[in-house]
Amino acid sequence: METLFCISIALGAGLLMSRIAKPLGLPSVTGYLVAGILIGPYCLGRLGIDGLGFTSVENVQEFELFSDIALGFIAFAIGNEFRLSQLKQLGKTATFIGIFQALVATLLVDAALIGLHFVLGDKMPLSMAITLGAVAAATAPAATLMVVRQYKAKGKLTDLLLPIVAIDDAVGLIIFAVSFGIAKAVEHGQFSMTAILLEPLIEIVASLLLGLIMGLLFSLFERFFSSNSKRLCLSITCVIFTVALSMINFEIGGVHVGFSTLLVCMMLGTIFCNVCDFSPEIMEKTDKWTVPLFTLFFVLSGAELELSVFTDIAIVGVGAAYIIARSLGKYLGAYGSAKLMKCDEKTTKYLGITLLPQAGVALGMSVTAMELGEVGSMIRNIVLFSVLVYELVGPVMTKIALTKAGNIEPKPHEKNRKHRVAPSKV
Repeated sequence: METLFCISIALGAGLLMSRIAKPLGLPSVTGYLVAGILIGPYCLGRLGIDGLGFTSVENVQEFELFSDIALGFIAFAIGNEFRLSQLKQLGKTATFIGIFQALVATLLVDAALIGLHFVLGDKMPLSMAITLGAVAAATAPAATLMVVRQYKAKGKLTDLLLPIVAIDDAVGLIIFAVSFGIAKAVEHGQFSMTAILLEPLIEIVASLLLGLIMGLLFSLFERFFSSNSKRLCLSITCVIFTVALSMINFEIGGVHVGFSTLLVCMMLGTIFCNVCDFSPEIMEKTDKWTVPLFTLFFVLSGAELELSVFTDIAIVGVGAAYIIARSLGKYLGAYGSAKLMKCDEKTTKYLGITLLPQAGVALGMSVTAMELGEVGSMIRNIVLFSVLVYELVGPVMTKIALTKAGNIEPKPHEKNRKHRVAPSKV
């Protein structure tokens, strides 16, 4: 009963805040996140009434299953952007920009934080600087996708943005694996080529292979059903089953083999949209089904944000340096690479701003960083602080950038209001 109360209150709060956000010109995603904070453990949850909001972070994490499923559907939807017709036009450009901007963000954060290491000494360990530099590469696909959907963004920037976000996460996984291996060597004196190079490569290849297999099976089974409702049901079943498979971890000869849920489900969506001739219709129906799921996901994300990190001045200081360096890296990396690939002026100017949101992948990396002990805990808190800022500000910045680039058109009533002429007096 308490679980159902929490879910209904989370959805209700999200819907209410989205209505408040609309006249303020804010994306619904921002409203959902604020709703999560308000019913989370630092606000309404402080009353300690079970079922009325979330009483603790652990209470929020009890609903992690919904977040895992939502991320699967988000990745599945982004995979739909990798149609062969689009890849022929944008594949080379998106790949180059995706890799280049991720590397620039990592290098700038590394440079800034390593500089702080020489100033602050042990208060800013070298291993922390290297690890945070790797975390900087990751971008959150969820917030970006939701803004694009809400405002029905269309244009050159939007066409390029979603593939870049997908590529960005694959690049981020590799950068983090290599950097974290170096950080562990610095912190503990342990250096493992298997952990640094082999395991991340296996994770990416295994994820893409699993997504390929599931995508082919999905496309095959869909043909046995002619009813749209049955096809929708099969789509939901397949995505959830794929998310479950991607959570399997095992070892072979001392080598850890795992999967990235984002990469697996992106590949699932990519194969499905290119193999199945009626995929656009199914994807459209799936998108409508997932609206309440995504609402719940962002409300839970807001509730999970740790406001307590603001009480530590050291965390705030290093976090601010991280946010500034990463933001500059994302913007300059995207600007420079878009310029090299001869993108149009508006795409070149505003692309970097749309890559600022950061959440799920970065938080997953911070959990792995906990292996560094006390340094890992510091990294976790800094990432939590930056995610709090990026998730609240990022969607708004993405909307502004897409609007400035001409990818978000004013609604009909807004156009009419601008061009309305006062009636003449008779």
